[in-house]
Amino acid sequence: MFNWFKKRTKQFTLPEFWNDYENSFSPDTHKDLKTARFVVLDTETTGFSYSKDRILCIGAVEILNYEIQIAHSFETYIKQERFNEKTVEIHGIIKNERLKTVTEYEAIEKFLEYLGNAIIVAHHAKFDVTMINKMLERHGFPHLKNKILDTVHLYNATRIKTNFNRQEELSLDNIADKYLLDVSDRHTAAGDALITALVFLKTTTILKNKKGITLKTLFKV
Repeated sequence: MFNWFKKRTKQFTLPEFWNDYENSFSPDTHKDLKTARFVVLDTETTGFSYSKDRILCIGAVEILNYEIQIAHSFETYIKQERFNEKTVEIHGIIKNERLKTVTEYEAIEKFLEYLGNAIIVAHHAKFDVTMINKMLERHGFPHLKNKILDTVHLYNATRIKTNFNRQEELSLDNIADKYLLDVSDRHTAAGDALITALVFLKTTTILKNKKGITLKTLFKV
């Protein structure tokens, strides 16, 4: 007897580029800090709402052999209908600006191809990774599979906490100032990714030299 109430499962075939991305995780090639591949990323968005706002730009740089590979950086601008004048003061991307833009779907394909199985590094990583995962959801994709490191946690682990610095602001500006880093490209996705990459190298070098931290233990700080 035919069951009219039987639920029908909607089948969604993932494209080949997603399969390539997923297959890149086997086997795990990240053995230690020296040989692991990191992708340090930042997003510029229309705001801070995970449900309402959208990504305007993704910027990223690669760290390989524990060196920033500037020649192999990534930047893509995404065409969005949503616009928020209040955030223009932060990222400077105005509506109808003459930038080469791609659709969200095209951005996903380009970004996953660049990202592969690299370990993601970001400052306040939860925000950037959640915004990317929300974009993936809108197009029927699963979430990112990559391991994630947050430079806020790494910087915190380098500090000797006292009553004087307990309330220290952990913004990228503040940490860059502590390490005397040039912030002239702040608030562009690519510029923030580069500054974050420098913070990552600085903090992990401190943790490696003072606490003997390895790639494996880095995820536990």
